[in-house]
Amino acid sequence: MTAERFEVRDVPGESRYVLLDHGDDGTSSKEIGEESYVDVGEERVLFHTGVSDEYAGQGLASKLVRAVVDDVIAAGRRIVPVCPYVVAWLPKHPEYQAHVVERRSEHVAAIKAQTR
Repeated sequence: MTAERFEVRDVPGESRYVLLDHGDDGTSSKEIGEESYVDVGEERVLFHTGVSDEYAGQGLASKLVRAVVDDVIAAGRRIVPVCPYVVAWLPKHPEYQAHVVERRSEHVAAIKAQTR
């Protein structure tokens, strides 16, 4: 797995990041994962992580979440973990703890409004 083969890209119009596989030769592009989010003020609520089953076991969900979290922090936002994968991933990476906000009722309401 090379850094050039897999790319994480924000798609703001769809409120999600996508994980792309550019193939071994870099000439193709296939969406293989996503991280869905909703913004509540300066907080980005991460509520769904998914990677295609055919790519399981390669550490790509972790790569996706790390890239998303780094992007959120770089944008000056704080992270609200709701997705079970993100909730489990963050304690393993204490360097991000200062940027994490606990889930509140307005976060859940924003997810419900976005996914209707």
